[in-house]
Formats: sequence, C-alpha cells, structure tokens
Amino acid sequence: MSGAAFETIAGLVRSRAGIVLGADKAYMLDTRLGGLMREHGLAGLDALAARLRAPGSERLATAVTEALTTNESFFFRDGKPFEHLRRVLPRMAAARGGAQRLRVLSAACSTGQEGYSVCMVAEALGLASRIEVVGTDLSQEVVRRAREGLYSQFEVQRGLPVQMLVKHFRQEGTQWRISAAMRALARFETGNLLGDLRPLGTFDVIFCRNVLIYFDAPTKTRVLSALADRLAPDGMLYLGGAETVLGLTDRFATMQGERGVYSLAGRAAAA
Repeated sequence: MSGAAFETIAGLVRSRAGIVLGADKAYMLDTRLGGLMREHGLAGLDALAARLRAPGSERLATAVTEALTTNESFFFRDGKPFEHLRRVLPRMAAARGGAQRLRVLSAACSTGQEGYSVCMVAEALGLASRIEVVGTDLSQEVVRRAREGLYSQFEVQRGLPVQMLVKHFRQEGTQWRISAAMRALARFETGNLLGDLRPLGTFDVIFCRNVLIYFDAPTKTRVLSALADRLAPDGMLYLGGAETVLGLTDRFATMQGERGVYSLAGRAAAA
C-alpha cells in the first residue's frame, strides 16, 4: 500500500467519523477491508483508494467508514456506571413528576447492549414506563442488530447477570432475543456524533463511553460541546474509564468521587 492510499483512506475515516488512524494502525486496513475489496473486485488498498477518489464513490466511502469503526460492546460494561445510574434515576424521576419521560442517549450504541442495559436498570427500579432510550451509531448493520435484540451465547455471557437473562430474554436456537417489552423502551437509529444532534432533542442521561479515545483533541472538544447542548441542566454524562473532559472543555464538571461521571459545569448534582 502506498502512502497516498493510506492518507486517502485515513483522511476519509477522519472526516466522516472523527477516527484518527495513525501509521501504526495501517495493518488494520487489510484485515477490516479485505472482504469489502473482494466484494468490489479491487486488487488491493491502492485500488480501493483510487476508487474512493473517483466520482460516485459515496456508497463505497460509507462502507469503508463502517468497516473501520470499532463496535465493541457488552451488557453492563464496567459495572460502576450502571450502579451510579441506579442511584440517580429515581431522583431524576421524582424531580420531573409522573408524566415526564426520562430520556437516555446511548451514543455509538453498537449492537445495543448498553441501551438495553439501561432499560433493564429502569425496569428493576419500577421506572420502565418512564424511560426512553435512544441509541445511535454510524453503522447501519449494528443498528439493525440492535433493533433485532438477538445475541449469541457469548454475547449474553459478557456482563449479563443470569437472573436478567432468564427474566428478559428467550432462547431461539443457539441465540437469545431480548423481550419485546425491553425493545419497546428503546429505539435505535443511524447517527453521527460529528453531525447535527439537535433533532435528537434533550436528554437526562448521556452515555458516550469508549468513543472519545478514537478522536483527536479538537474533535473531542467538538463532540463534548455538542453533548453539553443536548444534556438537561441536572443531567449526567457517562464517559469511559480512560476518558476525561480535562483540558478539552469547561462545560462539564467531574462528579466528586465518581470516575467517568460528569454534570454540566455550575450545577451541583447529587451522586
């Protein structure tokens, strides 16, 4: 692969998804794009880059971007964010009264495990009738899978307590489908964190976990600012354990004693 080909592909993914691919990630291109190149009859990455530079390459560019997006997710990932959510959701519900829905955004939702984990937390708290989860992701394929709510044995064994598996899933052959009741609490749609988030509305809770690690600093700042615009005044933002707002924005404040949990700056939020 020539340097020009790498720059074409890396530049495409950066502009469309904010993902920074350094030269040390060049090995990923053959691995992740091999099937796509075979499908389009392209001999290698140089041919792929040439096709991307040609007119009429929009569908191919979308497919390349999706193929290079990491879609790692599992139920109740890292545990602590969901323990914190269990504490704050009842307070938020009480503050909003009986009619107002609690809206949760699962950004870069992948195949839906995070969003459905939120639904199960709300159900356990008696708040299923009050919750609305919106999951967004660049990839049409993972959004399709999230809507189906169908998971392999391996996927349901990653973080999902057995009692919740028994309660909320039914077995279909070698796979498990989450219940219609849980699916009714969540909707999943394609969406780009670098795009206009205003049509999504305002959220009481935003999960944007293990996403910023793929962005450069200016893109992180841009995304955090957009999320701040979409967060309710007393809302919560959950980032991944290796992510921070420090040095990127002054619009969020760290929740004292909580790693990866943020409120809007100037708001005193109870843990």
